[in-house]
Amino acid sequence: MAETRHPRRTFEDLVTEGASVPTEGWDFSWFEGRATEARPSWGYAVSMAERLGRAGAVLDVQTGGGEVLEFALGRAGQAPGLVVATEGWPPNVAKATALLRPHGVAVVAALEDGPLPFADGAFDLVVSRHPVRPYWDEIARVLRPGGTYFAQHVGPGSVFELVEHFLGPQPEEVRGARHPDRERADAEAAGLEVVDLRAERLRMEFSDIGAVVHFLRKVVWMVPGFTVEAYQPQLRALHERIEAEGPFVAHSSRQLFEARRPSL
Repeated sequence: MAETRHPRRTFEDLVTEGASVPTEGWDFSWFEGRATEARPSWGYAVSMAERLGRAGAVLDVQTGGGEVLEFALGRAGQAPGLVVATEGWPPNVAKATALLRPHGVAVVAALEDGPLPFADGAFDLVVSRHPVRPYWDEIARVLRPGGTYFAQHVGPGSVFELVEHFLGPQPEEVRGARHPDRERADAEAAGLEVVDLRAERLRMEFSDIGAVVHFLRKVVWMVPGFTVEAYQPQLRALHERIEAEGPFVAHSSRQLFEARRPSL
């Protein structure tokens, strides 16, 4: 039987598809077969679940669409008595509310760089996966004495092979932002004790330009102000490179952070 050959999709078709996929939440299942990212060895969501099972009052900061928190709650041996989540982007507030309400979680709209709308010492566990920026003073304030902040952060120079394809070489102060030493110092300046800090760089592959477009629309801080129209030449050049050489390889940077507010 003769092999069926499917026509290769055009640059225009791939870009149009990548530009049309909804970007709400942190569900990355659309990328299956089109992009891959290795996962950190520590298994953040599973580790979060273990801590949820031992906590009484929990705050998830910048929950996105609530997917990671929902997973962790499903794996926790015992649900905490109180779980609250914050989110700053209105479409994600709506998505997280719908996803987390059946689990008894209240989702509160709160700016990413503003004060947390909670009393001092309200939580014994604060968690966050990929916060835009950890607001250390506020995290320390809402933790009770002896409470823990447990989070996975994006590290320095994450996916910069892709960033610099679009923006050109970046200055060292930009490449070094989110450095673990700097984040440790900021956490300690807020009065927290860092008890665990690990960092890994992980391989990513983008198999077509549609996946690149969707990624840059979803992770908006990578190329600020990204639009297909503004970056048409760079997109076409990268499409031609992928067609000629295979998947575009980049490396994400991830950090596991565990910090504790000292007991009185």
